[in-house]
Amino acid sequence: MVTRRDALSLILVPAALSLTGSLSMNVAHAQGKPKGEAIPTSDGEVTLTPVNHASLVVGYGDAVIYVDPVGGAELYSSLPKPTAILLTHGHPDHFDVPTLQGLGAETIGLTAPRVVIDALPDAMKAKSTLVSNGDTSKIGGITMNVVPAYNTTADRLKFHPKGVGNGYVLQTGGKAIYIAGDTEDIPEMRALTGIEVAFLPMNLPYTMTEEQAADAVKAFRPKIVYPYHYKGSDPKKFAGLVGEAAEVRLRDWYAS
Repeated sequence: MVTRRDALSLILVPAALSLTGSLSMNVAHAQGKPKGEAIPTSDGEVTLTPVNHASLVVGYGDAVIYVDPVGGAELYSSLPKPTAILLTHGHPDHFDVPTLQGLGAETIGLTAPRVVIDALPDAMKAKSTLVSNGDTSKIGGITMNVVPAYNTTADRLKFHPKGVGNGYVLQTGGKAIYIAGDTEDIPEMRALTGIEVAFLPMNLPYTMTEEQAADAVKAFRPKIVYPYHYKGSDPKKFAGLVGEAAEVRLRDWYAS
């Protein structure tokens, strides 16, 4: 389970490393405000802000979407208040009721799969929106396609059974942002097309190896990849395996 941590402040290092060609690095500091990174679209910028482990913030116009916020509301105190909250599944490093309460989810509402909604307090449940694999919905004015997220390796099936958790593809201004959730390199991931940015997990025994994640990138060819949810794995190894197939952006999601 993710512990409460100070917010990250990201300072980009402009030089790419020759190891991967398109690899960009950062220096992370334990104090200060997390730095959003802008993705231009035909209808304005989308801002992506890494926070911790699998928690991130997507900003677009007036929308501020918190994805899998955990770790206590204080972790987000320097960020804009959420206008929407999006959850992928029910594991405690993605779903934490006290954090949601501290962020005002009873008023804001949240969007999540059945496994999360069934575990919510009544007041929060009344404001929630159920989405399942295959659905198309809207969140914060952004079109959202709900895609599967699950394990395929025999000894990992118990962690994320098929049909329980969600991944999400957010589409706006002609750009698609894929938030994978907890998953292996499933056929549905490999079949994705036109992805501008992908957030991919890699840690055992719950999600993918670095090799699986890199092989998936070479199949569906996102332009930019952020490895996240990688505790215990080596994102630099992943970046080396990806090579020129995508721009890999390494951020320190675990600064203490």
